[in-house]
Amino acid sequence: MSVEVTWWGHATVTVEDSGVRVLTDPLFVRRLAHLRRRRGALPPAEAARADVVLVSHLHADHLHPASLARLAPGTRLVVPRGATAAVPGLRRVAAARALRITELRAGEECVAGALTVRAVSAAHDGRRLPYGPRRVPALGYVVRGAARTYFAGDTGLFEEMAEEVGPCEVALLPVGGWGPFLGHGHLDARRAAQAAVRLAPGCAVPVHYGTYWPIGMDAVRPHEFHAPGQEFERQMALLAPEVTVHRLGHGESVRPKVV
Repeated sequence: MSVEVTWWGHATVTVEDSGVRVLTDPLFVRRLAHLRRRRGALPPAEAARADVVLVSHLHADHLHPASLARLAPGTRLVVPRGATAAVPGLRRVAAARALRITELRAGEECVAGALTVRAVSAAHDGRRLPYGPRRVPALGYVVRGAARTYFAGDTGLFEEMAEEVGPCEVALLPVGGWGPFLGHGHLDARRAAQAAVRLAPGCAVPVHYGTYWPIGMDAVRPHEFHAPGQEFERQMALLAPEVTVHRLGHGESVRPKVV
């Protein structure tokens, strides 16, 4: 049974596995506060079609209520435990669209059709003020079906990463961000390659780069916007040449070879 991965930009990815459509961190807007979409057309209506949606943390570019409002009524939504209480906009959208919310802590699982979704830790301050990071910690997810797919969300390297994630065939790894400087708790291309060395997936797909950029900052460190995907490929060729890298364009899909 094949697995298909489609990157819509930023951290928004569709993974089709065992007849189930999984959507990660949906963000379907041209502009978000001081950010504008600089590459890739807005995702089409089909991008919002999902059986289950995974939200990694509470930052507005990952938990975006207006984008969640495009989901079909009754869609299953998996979020970090405490997210519903922390984000009033999430509660309103969930009520209006009859979204079925499941809250997870790291180590907990839920079943979505033929898939099992397991939450894992992330080294990232995913707070949404006024709530602190300990109230609603950021998560990654491992989706297990025909393949084991790790969606890292936003994270830095952490000691227990490989142990928590476990074996995986596909790794969706953030390799950049939306500004000229990455703060603590992020992976750049080099650190993402180091994460891939630890995880040893069959293939890796770089995400979370080359989509949004602050308005008026086009000339400030533009390589941080354009280069992370290619730099990740270069680093992987040096550190883990046995791992296949699928560098997708916006809206492009790949069917990774799953052994």
